[in-house]
Amino acid sequence: MAEEKEKSAGKILEEQLFWKFPHIGKEAPGQVEEASEFCEGYKTFLNKGKTERECVIAAVRMLEKAGYRPFEKGQNYHPGDKVYQVNRQKSIMATTFGRQPLDKGVRINGAHIDSPRLDLKPCPLYEKNEIAYFKTHYYGGIRKYQWGTVPLALHGVVVRKDGTTVSLCIGEESGDPVFCISDLLPHLAAKQNERKLAEGLKGEELNIVIGSLPFQDESVKEPVKLMTMKLLNDKYGITEADFFRAEIEMVPAQKAVDVGLDRSLVGAYGQDDRVCAYTALMAEIETMNPEYTTVTVLTDKEEIGSEGNTGMNSFYFKHYLEDLAELQGVSVRDMLRNGLCLSSDVNAAYDPTFSDAFEANNASYLNKGCVLTKYTGARGKSGANDASAETMARVIAAMEAEGVYWQAGELGAVDQGGGGTIAKYVAQLDVDVVDLGVPVLSMHAPFEMVSKLDVYNTYKAFKAFYKI
Repeated sequence: MAEEKEKSAGKILEEQLFWKFPHIGKEAPGQVEEASEFCEGYKTFLNKGKTERECVIAAVRMLEKAGYRPFEKGQNYHPGDKVYQVNRQKSIMATTFGRQPLDKGVRINGAHIDSPRLDLKPCPLYEKNEIAYFKTHYYGGIRKYQWGTVPLALHGVVVRKDGTTVSLCIGEESGDPVFCISDLLPHLAAKQNERKLAEGLKGEELNIVIGSLPFQDESVKEPVKLMTMKLLNDKYGITEADFFRAEIEMVPAQKAVDVGLDRSLVGAYGQDDRVCAYTALMAEIETMNPEYTTVTVLTDKEEIGSEGNTGMNSFYFKHYLEDLAELQGVSVRDMLRNGLCLSSDVNAAYDPTFSDAFEANNASYLNKGCVLTKYTGARGKSGANDASAETMARVIAAMEAEGVYWQAGELGAVDQGGGGTIAKYVAQLDVDVVDLGVPVLSMHAPFEMVSKLDVYNTYKAFKAFYKI
């Protein structure tokens, strides 16, 4: 075998000074099987948790199975003890107590469990030309045209007049009916084709077909609406007035599946940001006797600005931290000031089909690991946290110490738009924070795609973080 040519001085210097994030499948092919196995549990989590309430229910089951117990103020907890607290059925915090006093700082990992969807309006049910529909109001940043002709499932809760609560879920089980928004056939769409893409389907056109058979009574003015309401009443004991005491969401009926002949990707609804919620939860559960107390928070309302009393732009999370500090009689200010947080949220994966929306040198890519996002925001970093060099260094060092594959990326080209995360709300508490998560293809679409290798390395990154 011929001897390898001696490297030039420039080549040696290039290898020493330049950097490229490697493709995990090339550099660590052994991770392919490990990642695939890990993602089986992830797909199950996605299928069980298509709403924030369902995610909390799934999280509680996982936590209690792992030995977590509801947090109680005034209790005497010891290193290694595990507790959780649910906030209004829509967000949840889990903690493993560490060996260091709380005023030395905590390790916070925050992901969100709400996703873009279609909510039913308060008075949703109507009939038009002998078809029954639900009126919707979209939640979060969606591209409205993507939601037409997609099979949809109905999820939600209704508080009936007598005070009892009933959960609704139609469209997920085998044999269930599904629901759908109609769209024009191409033969008759000449006028619609002249619309801007953003108006391909307008907000008031996101009307969901739910029935077409009439109640058999000639004296009834809206027989199809009545038949629909009767079916809901027969199954759930609700009336039309109960919609005012309800939270009902329409989400894609598609189950989480493998994508590609090589099964390298997971395709599903709601992976922004449940991919980070699941990996954070798994890392929390597997953390035993940490040096610093962990606080894993799965929060709500991120997609609409983290508003409301279940979103991070409220005091519920701070109150939980204050309750922790009170247990040891320490200053919550010191605990926060010395703390460190990952705002665990996804980033946009580079899409070669739409390459002009990205700046290739600063984009995140499939199969190169979790993506560390120094700042999000829009254009001139409006609404960003912008992590410090010191915070970046601490997180990078933790990942590299544990052999985590990671990359850095921005959310698209500078003037293309932008977005936000919970990072700025954590930073307002005087905590060092940086975004870290999974690159996603077709983010906010009814069907998103992520790399199994990226999911797995995000989980490994979160485990490494809890060792800092």
